[in-house]
Amino acid sequence: MPDRAIIGQYWPEDSLVHAMDPRVKFILSFVLMAAVFCAATPLSLAVAALFVVGFYAASRIPLLQAIRAIGPLLVLVVLTALLNVLFVQGGHVYFEFGIICISEKGLQSAVFIGCRLLLLLMGMSLLTLTTATLDITAAFERLMAPLSRIGVPAHELGMILGIALRFLPQFMTELGIIYCAQKSRGAHFNANPFRGGIQSLTALLIPLFTSAFRHAETLSAAMEARCYHGGVGTTRLDPLRLTWRDAVGTGALVLMIAAVVATNYVPLS
Repeated sequence: MPDRAIIGQYWPEDSLVHAMDPRVKFILSFVLMAAVFCAATPLSLAVAALFVVGFYAASRIPLLQAIRAIGPLLVLVVLTALLNVLFVQGGHVYFEFGIICISEKGLQSAVFIGCRLLLLLMGMSLLTLTTATLDITAAFERLMAPLSRIGVPAHELGMILGIALRFLPQFMTELGIIYCAQKSRGAHFNANPFRGGIQSLTALLIPLFTSAFRHAETLSAAMEARCYHGGVGTTRLDPLRLTWRDAVGTGALVLMIAAVVATNYVPLS
């Protein structure tokens, strides 16, 4: 379990996407989300999927690794798909029992929405997989810097984002370690929440939150010992700068948006 907990974890590689400016990748990630939302037909969604797969191929990250990175969030995809199956009605009815009705349009909507959410998760996961935490923090801080003139704490917000991204994989790993430790002590984790499930969940969450508070206290003590005073006077060893790779990535995303919008108006025979 611990070796598969890689949410928000950086995947080191020498690729075109890794070498892009983190500020550009940060912006393009949200543009990618907008492009996926613009896909209104199965054909346009398939085009968006091809581009997302192409971005992963350019980053040299295996698709299996990408799926593992968003594994814990796939529950949201499945739950959303099930809700569409149950509440979207229309077309041929395949199954009906009481208030439960599974129809043709419900299945189509479930597949479409599920694929869209999966592409959204994979698109946002690409940012954390190809960008180190410090680079994401620096990019976020630089993008928020203009708002600091009106009192927005850009550096503090960037630091919070960096800490969250840094400790999320560690907490997932510790959750796996706690799970294995409790199992070795004879704990029985029942999947049924009405039959000991709450107690089993407590056996995992209490040690996890205790560990989180301990890490927070250690981090605050370390920052205080190093005389941390915010972002005043801080510099970077490698300053952020735009290169031709950012132009290529931006052009590829613009092409994706154009292809998605164009295929939205292609009639299906």
